[in-house]
Amino acid sequence: MKWTLHGNGYRVEPGRVVAPGERLAWGPTIGVGAQHIVAMFGATFLVPLITGFPPSTTLLFSGIGTLLFLALTANRVPSYLGSSFAFLAPIAAAQNEYGPGGALGGIVMAGLTLFAIGVAVQVLGYRWIQALMPPIVTGAIVALIGLNLAPAAKDNFSAAPATGLVTLAAILLAGVLFRGLIGRLSILIGVVVGYVFAAFRGEVDFSAIASAPLIGLPEFTAPSFHLSTVGLFVPVVMVLVAENIGHVKSVAQMTGEDLDPYMGRALMADGLATTLAGSGVARAPRHTLRTLA
Repeated sequence: MKWTLHGNGYRVEPGRVVAPGERLAWGPTIGVGAQHIVAMFGATFLVPLITGFPPSTTLLFSGIGTLLFLALTANRVPSYLGSSFAFLAPIAAAQNEYGPGGALGGIVMAGLTLFAIGVAVQVLGYRWIQALMPPIVTGAIVALIGLNLAPAAKDNFSAAPATGLVTLAAILLAGVLFRGLIGRLSILIGVVVGYVFAAFRGEVDFSAIASAPLIGLPEFTAPSFHLSTVGLFVPVVMVLVAENIGHVKSVAQMTGEDLDPYMGRALMADGLATTLAGSGVARAPRHTLRTLA
């Protein structure tokens, strides 16, 4: 789990990428990490808002699951584990019948099933799962995940069009006008500019921050298991498998490295993280943790 420095650590040549076994200098690394948090935060935070699970608990398991994933994949598959939109419908149905505990139980079952598939891939090899999930399938599923976020993006943009336009313009200008690291941090720059603009317009409410305790603990709820929820959650595992395979293949194509041998580990790690998240992720309605990769 060691990294070698990419070039001088501050510049990435055009057409080059920082490989999974490489890193930039710590300053740029922190900047890129902050941008990744910003990029993934929206989707990871949106799922608990939709389903009713406490966002702080969701973020906690997202971080723990990501560390677990990186450890089990020997730090060879860069991935962030966040909330999966594939679980929204099963969670809603399970909550209506059994409450949040029943939804969490379904998430645990899905996680264990995904882990079992990962073990099978690790033991038997990855070619059989590739035959079941060819690129045309995994690519379509990953694309649909992104398209499913479009309505949420439109609604958020419509809620504050001026701020959304300023943020979008800042991202585009930073990416076009600047080269090197600054240009690659265009999303982070755009979000900072948009946040300052929103605060100036009085669109940011600081009252919740002022009244929040300095240190707090997330809310936890134990899962409950019901046979009738199996049919709701286990089929979702196929979507999770396609997501993981698509992600591994995309990173491999981008970096030029063969990551197929890590496919089983990726599925196992995602399954364990999902199981951990479902073991006590909420107090009231919703969430599931998994790779949005």
